[in-house]
Amino acid sequence: MNFAEKLMEMRKSRGWSQEELGNKLGVTRQTVSKWELGATTPEMEKLAAISELFGITTDELIKGCTSQNEFPTEQTVVIHKKTPFVNGEYRSKRTWRGMPLVHIAKNAKGVVAIGFRAKGIVSIGLLSMGIISLGLLSFGVIAIGFLTLGVFVNGMIAAGVFALGGVAAGLFAFGGVACGWCSYGGVSCGVYAIGGFAKGQVAVGGVADGIIAFGKDDRTIGEIVFGPGVTAEEFRVAVMSRFPNTPKFIADLMSWFASNVT
Repeated sequence: MNFAEKLMEMRKSRGWSQEELGNKLGVTRQTVSKWELGATTPEMEKLAAISELFGITTDELIKGCTSQNEFPTEQTVVIHKKTPFVNGEYRSKRTWRGMPLVHIAKNAKGVVAIGFRAKGIVSIGLLSMGIISLGLLSFGVIAIGFLTLGVFVNGMIAAGVFALGGVAAGLFAFGGVACGWCSYGGVSCGVYAIGGFAKGQVAVGGVADGIIAFGKDDRTIGEIVFGPGVTAEEFRVAVMSRFPNTPKFIADLMSWFASNVT
């Protein structure tokens, strides 16, 4: 409802003629008629007088609202939050030694770094490097991924001090194919090797090849060969006699496997 229609409605609700309204406002009937036809609009002084006469604000008069019921009872508040990402990159305001605590970007570098290439104390990315590293290609103290290199590593292809993977190489290696000082896997090779096929200085497996070898299969070869039925103590004595520098926990581990392979 526009101003002209609202003025006419308010005048008629009071039972006033155009002339009576004009007299109250100090204008002619013709002026009131032009206002109601929308041919002209009142000056600010007359708008203020009309508002005072009908007991409404000028804002209500111009917008065409004459009662509280015509205003919305509730307002929908839309909160626009500023996104922390700018051009697809997030960099926390807090820093540590010049690096953001969290950095998310294609090439991310931060305490916690997430991106296509990520480098940080904790890094997650296709190519990641950090103390704790997770990625397709990852390098770190603790590394998890498809191809990993580090101290504690877990991946399809893993190389490290402690390596766990489909193919694992390390001081301690566990995997489908494992190679290390102490290794365990389907195919295992190392100084101390345990596996389906094991080859090492001391080897325990289904088929074993070593200086001291335990195997279920008659293809097992070695200087000292054991088969099913050997006790843990018998195997331990042989290992420590032939290799007295073997760590006790390694001797115990190899002996336990030898005595429990069925």
